[in-house]
Amino acid sequence: MSPIDETHKMPIYIKAEQIFQLTQGLVQIVPLENEYLQETVVKFMLENSMTIPVKIAGAEGGDLYDLRMENAAIIRKAARELYVQAGSLRFEDGIRDKDYIELLRNTIEEFRLLFIDWVAGFDQWNYIKDSWGLFNPPGVTAHDKDPDADIPFNPKDFFEFDDTNYDDDED
Repeated sequence: MSPIDETHKMPIYIKAEQIFQLTQGLVQIVPLENEYLQETVVKFMLENSMTIPVKIAGAEGGDLYDLRMENAAIIRKAARELYVQAGSLRFEDGIRDKDYIELLRNTIEEFRLLFIDWVAGFDQWNYIKDSWGLFNPPGVTAHDKDPDADIPFNPKDFFEFDDTNYDDDED
């Protein structure tokens, strides 16, 4: 099975796809004549719902702790915004089938619980130090020495250079 197929079979990814599908359905219950709601639902809610599965795939593909945490933060932001945006529709006149709104919000809550376990499973030892300090594993700070700094690297060992264009004395 390919890594993409494995990601698509993950419970968190499946739930993210459900959120996207429910959000697409929510577009159908917003009155066409209400331009403000059409803009809000179509532009912001669909954008947030599309972001979630894409960033899950990105986190799974990147596999490094700092990249996974960065994607997780974006997912969290999108899911929270979507939850609030859906909730605000409950108070709008002209919205039919408001049970659909609660269905979306409940699905986001189910997603949140899967999200907690997913993030807890990130490998904290598989990281590149985040020099910005936001997404380092516990115990690692932006001011720490980079563990890869002492690894000797000579580009000549890996690449062929024209000696006229490469000078060992230059930094």
